[in-house]
Amino acid sequence: MVSQEQRRRQLAREKFLRQQQRRTSARRKARMRNAVIASVLGVVLVGSLALYTTGVLEDDDGKANASAEVTPSASPTSKAPDPCDKPAEGKVKTQTWKKEPAMTIDKSAKYAMTLSTTCGDIDIDLKTSAAPHTVNSFNFLAGKGYFDHTACHRLTTNGIFVLQCGDPTGQGSGGPGYNIPDENLKDKSLKGNTYPAGTVAMANTGQPDSGGSQFFLAYQDSPLPPSYTPFGTISKDGMTVLKKIAAAGESTGAGDGAPNATVVIDKATVTKS
Repeated sequence: MVSQEQRRRQLAREKFLRQQQRRTSARRKARMRNAVIASVLGVVLVGSLALYTTGVLEDDDGKANASAEVTPSASPTSKAPDPCDKPAEGKVKTQTWKKEPAMTIDKSAKYAMTLSTTCGDIDIDLKTSAAPHTVNSFNFLAGKGYFDHTACHRLTTNGIFVLQCGDPTGQGSGGPGYNIPDENLKDKSLKGNTYPAGTVAMANTGQPDSGGSQFFLAYQDSPLPPSYTPFGTISKDGMTVLKKIAAAGESTGAGDGAPNATVVIDKATVTKS
């Protein structure tokens, strides 16, 4: 006859096995979802395709280039409190341009960008000489108020660890109407197919020279092929803000979705020093 203690232990073991099975199933579903969403980071697609920054990317051989196994973040029902303030009053601009703006920056000078967000300021030192087309484009767009009042639409917490911004539509499909060339893909910081924490880089369609206005900010080291123009480095205080956003998690609970934090760029400013 089974004692009460033996029965208790048996039930505990069965409960543990069920939990492990659920976790394994959740991880498998997350990997499958990410694998079929897209094969590039922050895809800025034309027409009916949408933009996605995946946690699992395809390498040159078409095989999944995945990071270490990461348990998906908590479900939306247990999300952390919103750490950000309400957005400033104003409307998103929808203007587009037919071609890349003429070069107006001083390629030998230092430039910085400040994203004044609802969660705090994110200051970024721009790599002007290494990525002049990218910096020139951001200087142009910021001057036009293009980024003002736009929401950062995507946070990844599984596989790669980035916040994606720069889309006026807030859906991942928007852009300025023109593309800029890839730059600085041999940056010395990109070691071992990893974009280190603090990197700001362009999103693209996975095709050469397809960057537009969307960009991502890495809050942790993120394994990615060197295909996305790195054009800035986030300040220490900016990283504190970025990690606060990341700590609030994302909406799907699967490691890839809209941030739970209300991240809106109230004002983007590029300055020359």
